[in-house]
Amino acid sequence: MDAKPIDGVLLVDKGQDMTSHDVVAVARRTLNTKKIGHCGTLDPMATGLLILVVGKATKIQDLLMAEDKEYTGSLELGKTTNTQDAEGEVETEAEVPELTDEDLTGAFEFRGDFYQLPPMVSAIKKDGVPLYKLARKGKEVQRDPRLVHVYTYRIDEIDLPVVHFTVRCSKGFYVRTYAHDIGQKLGCGAFLKSLRRTRSGKFDLERSVTFDELKHGERDDIVSKMLSLPEVSRLRGA
Repeated sequence: MDAKPIDGVLLVDKGQDMTSHDVVAVARRTLNTKKIGHCGTLDPMATGLLILVVGKATKIQDLLMAEDKEYTGSLELGKTTNTQDAEGEVETEAEVPELTDEDLTGAFEFRGDFYQLPPMVSAIKKDGVPLYKLARKGKEVQRDPRLVHVYTYRIDEIDLPVVHFTVRCSKGFYVRTYAHDIGQKLGCGAFLKSLRRTRSGKFDLERSVTFDELKHGERDDIVSKMLSLPEVSRLRGA
């Protein structure tokens, strides 16, 4: 039986090697409530901001999911994988050429609106079946490119073959595909080595709780760290 109903938004700093569903399941137990969801899946290898909506806040789940995102990450040049990230199997290897800062800046120049081909390891459905389930069976199907947007990007550090970066982008943007496409531009291939979501809309990690705090904390303590619906509205400027 649910405890006293609670409504609001909880910001969680997700760790590695766990799914977004894992975080939701733990939150259900800690908060003792069934009505809870998340706004934007983070893959197991990714860390950072996962927004949980609880109680009446589930009514604004779609609004929060639609907001822009910011990520920090790293890509490794010279290899491609079948998942476009570090969790996949290496498909190709190539020597990384001598690259200037201008070469790298040019390769990162996916700015504004453009079309991006979703990876097979995504939750997009084909005939009702998520693509990642088909990918697990070794199948690849035709996908339609999707219109996405990059607002800004920054190359934070170059330590070849690894490049660290920050990107602010629209909903539906696949950072793993971004890394893959940059590698294709440079002619040597690349895969996403690490990823951390630092912001979604007006929300960042400053008021987040860690997964351990969520798992081992007391219900009242976690509830006290939630954002109320009026506070969420103020932050969003709604």
